[in-house]
Amino acid sequence: MPINAPSVAELLGKISRTPLSVMEVCGTHTVSIFRSGIRSVLPPTLRLVSGPGCPVCVTDQGEIEAALSLLDRGAVVAAYGDMFKVPCEGGSLASKRSRGLDARVVTGAMDVLSLAEEYSSREVVFLGVGFETTAPATAALVAEAARRGIRNLSVLSFHKRTPPAVELLAADPDLRLSGFLLPGHVCVILGHDPFRFLPEKYGLPGVIAGFEPDQILLGLADIVRQHEQGAPALRSVYGKAVKKEGNPKALGLLEEVFEHRDTAWRGIGTIPASGLALKRPYESFDAEKRFGISLRPGTPPAGCRCGEVLTGKIIPPECPLFRSACTPLSPVGPCMVSGEGTCGAYFRYFKGDRS
Repeated sequence: MPINAPSVAELLGKISRTPLSVMEVCGTHTVSIFRSGIRSVLPPTLRLVSGPGCPVCVTDQGEIEAALSLLDRGAVVAAYGDMFKVPCEGGSLASKRSRGLDARVVTGAMDVLSLAEEYSSREVVFLGVGFETTAPATAALVAEAARRGIRNLSVLSFHKRTPPAVELLAADPDLRLSGFLLPGHVCVILGHDPFRFLPEKYGLPGVIAGFEPDQILLGLADIVRQHEQGAPALRSVYGKAVKKEGNPKALGLLEEVFEHRDTAWRGIGTIPASGLALKRPYESFDAEKRFGISLRPGTPPAGCRCGEVLTGKIIPPECPLFRSACTPLSPVGPCMVSGEGTCGAYFRYFKGDRS
């Protein structure tokens, strides 16, 4: 549905009286907001802040270095394509592949099964990254590998859970956030309940929205209205796509295969219970255990402020590397690499304060 900019601006202008800062958690929201020009129709009282909802961006340097170390040890490492250019001290998957090491792009987790069967004499490792939207596919991969008795396949599970990160930001007094625009696709999996802490514990509105401009605008209008009425709630403008109970099949897979663990988020630090590790019945597929990997948080590149960008504390143009040392062709940090990264979105679309 196309944006009716005058009517939206009029609606938000009428109901928005108090200055508000709303965080869109997901990188897909960030890109859609820029691409559609939503900022240009918002009242000056409404400020949008981009959050840590880009899976490539929050994968810690130490996690990527673990994958690179397995390439050095002769393993086949399979990953989604957007992970290949993410830099760390040891290089990147792309740079390792250019030197002849066996890094493979896959479009789905189940593709790794055929790789493991084709290269049955070699160790095949899947780099599992992403939030609740991609974690069920990794769980299905592990469960199917166990069913087939495939022994040369393992997983580096660096999946992240969205609710703990959102709560960390909601609790940060320096951010002074007024509400959250929550990702529709994550909530299709999880349902409503995991985000109830927003209104109940922090008195903040949370609105679940899809990624089309009309959905985003409806979500923002709902957040503003809740503030003006003094009645914070968790709501959805995503229609029937999000059910209270979420997706039982996907949640069942997550429950069967994974357990929560503390994990590092790039530039943010360790967030308790925000990661997914393989449960004991599936630990033979855990690449960390199989190869004796001890994860250590990586060190950000000098001058890189991705961590502050991911938590909404600065916008990309405030980073001294933005558009100079750090560009999509020569990224310093992951926020410039991914198509969903905030820095990449600002590089492509940002023209000024209201762009």
